[in-house]
Amino acid sequence: MKRRDFIKSTSAVSTLALVGGLTIPSFTTKKQRHITILHTNDTHSHIEPFKANDNRFPNRGGVARRATLISKIRQENKNTLLLDAGDIFQGTPYFNYFGGELEFKLMSTLQYDVATIGNHDFDNSIDGLYKQLPNAKFDFVSANYDFKNTVLDTHIKPYKVIVKDGIKIGVFGLGIELEGLVGKKMYKETGYLDPIEITQEITQKLKNEEECDLIICLSHLGYYYKNNPNKISDLNLAKVTKDIDLIIGGHTHTFLPKPTIVKNNEGKNLLVNQVGAYGVNLGRIDFYFDENNHKTAKGTTILV
Repeated sequence: MKRRDFIKSTSAVSTLALVGGLTIPSFTTKKQRHITILHTNDTHSHIEPFKANDNRFPNRGGVARRATLISKIRQENKNTLLLDAGDIFQGTPYFNYFGGELEFKLMSTLQYDVATIGNHDFDNSIDGLYKQLPNAKFDFVSANYDFKNTVLDTHIKPYKVIVKDGIKIGVFGLGIELEGLVGKKMYKETGYLDPIEITQEITQKLKNEEECDLIICLSHLGYYYKNNPNKISDLNLAKVTKDIDLIIGGHTHTFLPKPTIVKNNEGKNLLVNQVGAYGVNLGRIDFYFDENNHKTAKGTTILV
């Protein structure tokens, strides 16, 4: 991607002061630490770019192009995390033929750090998902799916803590209710826990026990449901919980040009973002920590 095209594609930016009154610190501040979060969602087995004559996303997407973007950003900031919010499987013949093997191998090549599980990741059944886990050289997190009576027991953790430049980052996952959406035989004895209750438990643990400086939720709940506004969603979750700094969403294929700023139940700001589907966009959130560990953030969506 040419420099002018990259600059043009990142023109929509959401800037957030996560501590009241702060603005983005000067880039020359010596003690400032900078964490970059890159993310995708609902890639749905789209390995190649869309064709030039596609009526929705002409000449966009593709894993190779995403890899180039990610590599460039990592060169700019070595303290970069790459995350995915689920629905990695289903959507092209690559999944039908390889059963998810190719998707996980490519994500491993791109050096994803953490992903959560979407409903379509059960499309080859929970056994099919389990079979492909050795191809994933990254971790899956899901706090509200109870896998204790399934083959995924002990293989999927509720959260993961990663340290970058001395900053402790806690990443946990949430999945949508599978009953009525996925056939019972596909997810078997997987239990569903209330996302709000489990979020309150997990964030308390991440903040107070793990002493995380940054808390990220990988959510496959959906951004928001206009026809059912009380249904659990990323926006609703953000409003009734606390201590989350960033919700990276999936499921609803919501194309946000920039992250949404939401106030949590303590009146503090957090970011909610989702970058559509099929790998045509890459989300980017930059967090800046001053010498007192106060953080600010800005976010954008990059066209692939």
